[in-house]
Amino acid sequence: MEKIEWMNLTRQFDAHRDEWMDAVRRVCEETAFSGGKYEAQFEKDFAAYIGAQGAAAVSNGTHALFLAMKVLGIGPGDEVIVPADTFIATAWGVSYNGAVPVFADIDPETWEIDPVDAEKRITEKTKAIVGVHLYGQPFDIDAVQAVADRHGLMVLEDCAQAHGARYKGQKVGVRTKAGCFSFYPGKNLGAFGEGGAVTSQDPEVIRKIQILKNHGAEKRYYHDELGYNMRLEGIQGAVLSCKLKCLDGWNARRKEIAAMYQQGLHNPRIRLQKQPDFSDSVYHIMAAEVDDRDRFMAWIEENGVTAGIHYPIPCHLQKAYSFLGYREGDLPVAEKHARCCVSLPMYPELRDDEVAYVIDVINRYGTAGV
Repeated sequence: MEKIEWMNLTRQFDAHRDEWMDAVRRVCEETAFSGGKYEAQFEKDFAAYIGAQGAAAVSNGTHALFLAMKVLGIGPGDEVIVPADTFIATAWGVSYNGAVPVFADIDPETWEIDPVDAEKRITEKTKAIVGVHLYGQPFDIDAVQAVADRHGLMVLEDCAQAHGARYKGQKVGVRTKAGCFSFYPGKNLGAFGEGGAVTSQDPEVIRKIQILKNHGAEKRYYHDELGYNMRLEGIQGAVLSCKLKCLDGWNARRKEIAAMYQQGLHNPRIRLQKQPDFSDSVYHIMAAEVDDRDRFMAWIEENGVTAGIHYPIPCHLQKAYSFLGYREGDLPVAEKHARCCVSLPMYPELRDDEVAYVIDVINRYGTAGV
């Protein structure tokens, strides 16, 4: 058996090559490269898929976070609570607006933001809480919203890993002020490069983002405010509209693979992410914890399996945020997870025999002198 990678985008492209390249060809023939009809069509398609009143497609997920926070009034002097275990872009969205990220600890079993710890970090400067649907699993939106409501705060969703995931039966990205998505190539819905979107039930949020992303102009060459060049490229819009038709099928396959892991893994050294009843994960990442991670990763590599790490350093201990004064031990659950986290092979094109082999390799780890 050939080496089993933790991610493989080639198989997906090979299966859809003709359709996707035809979409690229159409954009090129029409020279509709920046924004335009293909961006607009994807916005319509994606909003309908999520069940949102509107969607604003932008250049990447980081810009989605930045613009969503900006139009919601987050700025200098504000604090925004962010889980410590997430990709750094969640915090960048706060910092780019001149606000200060305040990092909260995570739940020891779900690895999502801990609402109790988040509430402890609220001050008179706090403006919002950002929850992250980490690894494709929804955080407890209602619990976080209840905290926010007690203190008059906004809640935003970082949905970068959770395209199509459901919270209490409803797709994420619609229950709070705004949902922020990334279409980085490795996502469940990935572009041929960079892309992002903001979804909202408030049409004014979408309208303002549309203006800001397009140089502050609602009408071409009439710039009413300081804007940005953050449009989605036409090729990305066309490709994403094609891929969106496949997303539910891909997510269903991810769930099948996740069930195989959940039912087949019985090595006590391996801990999987807890799945609450309210959560319908799309398993962007098949996350696990193992205490002796380096040794574990070396073992599976020797046996023809690769794994990834998301994320080895929690946000509060990143050098970029050293000025905030956090120290090791401040957020112990997040720090432990960062030391132990490992990403097992997970992509829709994995075959059953490959998943079974990965499970066998993991189950043999630490036995018979290994």
